[in-house]
Amino acid sequence: MDWPPARVRKSAAASIASFLSLSTGTPQLSSQSSRSTTPAYAAETLSLHDGIEALPQAAESRDGYERTKFKHWIDEDKDGCNTRAEVLLAEAVTQPTVGVGCKITGGTWRSYYDDTTVQGPSGLDIDYMVPRAEA
Repeated sequence: MDWPPARVRKSAAASIASFLSLSTGTPQLSSQSSRSTTPAYAAETLSLHDGIEALPQAAESRDGYERTKFKHWIDEDKDGCNTRAEVLLAEAVTQPTVGVGCKITGGTWRSYYDDTTVQGPSGLDIDYMVPRAEA
């Protein structure tokens, strides 16, 4: 199994892209009034690959980690679909069919990290953006 899973990579890509578009750039001074339409910072465009490569890396620390502090898939909104199903439904490129007990069949998902399309939910792992031990 490759790491991180496609679902994590897709979500991370969207988060990174949003973060990078907001946080990179150079200040721009304007002689216009404070109501100027000139942005305070000009966005720098990076490819997804370059943005990911620019992220800092650190050694993993498991100090204080206890598996029992983390619940597995729950149905927070009590609609009959657990967190995994909610994520699958929200991230689908082609919507899957939702059956009795929120059983998900069909659908497609796209991984922007490895340029792969996944058919059906059984080919996906839904995981955490940050490992539980790092939370």
